[in-house]
Amino acid sequence: MANTGPVDSGKATDRFGDGSVDAWVEETQTFAANMARVAEMSQEIWRRFLSTQLADEATLRSDPLNTLPAFTEFAQSALQNPERIAEATMAYWQAQGMIWQQMTNRMLGIENGAAPVVDASRDKRFRHREWSENALFDYLRQSYLVTADYLEGAATTMGDLDARDRRKIAFLTRNFVEAMSPSNFFALNPEVLERTMEEKGENLVRGLNMMLEDLDRGKGRLIIRQTDMEAFAVGEDMAVTPGEVIWQNDILQLIQYSPTTEKVHQRPLLVMPPWINKYYVLDLNEQKSMMRWLVAQGYTVFMISWVNPDERHARHTWESYMSEGASAAIDKVLEETGQKSLNLAAYCIGGTLAGVLAAYLCRIGDKRVNSATFFTAQLDFEDAGDLQVFVDDQTIDLVDEQMEKGYLPAEAMAQAFNMLRASDLIWGYVVSNYLLGKDPFPFDLLYWNADSTAMPARVHHFYLDTFYNQNALAKEELELLGQPIRLSDITVDCYHVATKEDHIAPAASVYRGARLMTNAETRFVLAGSGHIAGVVNPPEAEKYQHWVNEDLSPSTVGEWLQKAEERPGSWWPDWSAWLAKRSGRKVNARTAGAKLGTIEPAPGAYVKVRFDKR
Repeated sequence: MANTGPVDSGKATDRFGDGSVDAWVEETQTFAANMARVAEMSQEIWRRFLSTQLADEATLRSDPLNTLPAFTEFAQSALQNPERIAEATMAYWQAQGMIWQQMTNRMLGIENGAAPVVDASRDKRFRHREWSENALFDYLRQSYLVTADYLEGAATTMGDLDARDRRKIAFLTRNFVEAMSPSNFFALNPEVLERTMEEKGENLVRGLNMMLEDLDRGKGRLIIRQTDMEAFAVGEDMAVTPGEVIWQNDILQLIQYSPTTEKVHQRPLLVMPPWINKYYVLDLNEQKSMMRWLVAQGYTVFMISWVNPDERHARHTWESYMSEGASAAIDKVLEETGQKSLNLAAYCIGGTLAGVLAAYLCRIGDKRVNSATFFTAQLDFEDAGDLQVFVDDQTIDLVDEQMEKGYLPAEAMAQAFNMLRASDLIWGYVVSNYLLGKDPFPFDLLYWNADSTAMPARVHHFYLDTFYNQNALAKEELELLGQPIRLSDITVDCYHVATKEDHIAPAASVYRGARLMTNAETRFVLAGSGHIAGVVNPPEAEKYQHWVNEDLSPSTVGEWLQKAEERPGSWWPDWSAWLAKRSGRKVNARTAGAKLGTIEPAPGAYVKVRFDKR
């Protein structure tokens, strides 16, 4: 390709600031040259995009997410209620008429002080002053928001659909609505137009250069950067709690953190993170690290760091993750500490595995796990959050095709998670990066979010089909390692934490799973915020709140919450008080790897493998 760098004359950017025709001509030429480069790069981007799409059989399918049956049922059901359709449509056109009248009055200079039809003051997509001060842009903004409310309202209320189809309709409608926001389009976004004039198109040149780089990074697929991926280094800026890798196999590395207290609780704690993401979300930095905090409370803490798999790991199954993974790690923790049992804590899909493992161990009389803690972990998948829209027989077949090499590529899961919050994680960066030409701001949590992991094909297929699609664990239809898996077999004490705004593991789903442990002493806590911020909430931050209620007899989390006690701040101290009672007496602090030896310092090699560097 020809040089795609922006052209900058080095002259004043005010078109008439020096009163010189020559300056105006030179700036006009600069603008024209930059726009020519924009056209050239746009053609290259379109060429690469088309070549990638045409090479991908999955994207050529007319309905890859199997939406047609749900939308057909939705349309048929909605048409059976013409009164509701008519009522909603009439209200929609009345609102549009009011918006048009307001714009007309403003353009005629008639200011009657009428409030906007739609309050968009908190919508960060429309913060630029022109969205409210300019009559035309204000019309675009309000008209779009009224249309969005109409479409999303219809998707969530009209017709009589089952919960899964309703969620799919609502999810896809929301994604369509967010994609159509006028803020996403060059000619309709006043901030982009203003920036383009000020910079003579240099912002677009920078932005499209960035898009080309993102296409290269995704090997033809657009992997939108959300932060500066070179601004952090795992083991230097994050995942910095001191420790040692004391054992490993081809599934995991086992980290033991170094003590910071003279005495520690006798019984060790093993943390099992999800393998959908890397473990260091629990050890982002000194201020946000749960691991550092736990060590400071006097616990001997071990962490599983799952491998970032490739075709070499294609043989692995859910059972091997149980036996060669979690169970083997338990053995090594007990061997290292000389104890007979440990406390287990697990996050998200790691919690699903922990629940299955605890049920299996209790059934066969294995007492190596003394207690189990579940962070936003689903065990009952009847109504399992927004990810459920990606799961039915046809979409699982599509995922299987993506895993032909024996693993699901990391970018596939990253794209699915980004779609759950498309306005923030996709379109916001399209505008900021590619239209405004801004460099992404360095942010540790977004670095972690973009540091994606692949998944072994057989493990992932089993997870989607057995749990999300069949809900086999909650229905007591699951058998593994030759044993029926029943949550009612769990007899060890259990602690569950859900988060109030979780769209991945909804609090209602986590609560139902906790109640299935009918023979365990179970504590359930509801934390403020969402799937990440609600879990990673150090007490020192003094953020959010949590609710406690000893009574799990209410059938729904809403009923449970009505009688719950609200407490300010983090739930970590509540958990630590619960955990301390199950961790034994205090003993001298243990040196990491004193018995098994050490392989390398934490965070180890497995967590540093990045898919975009392969």
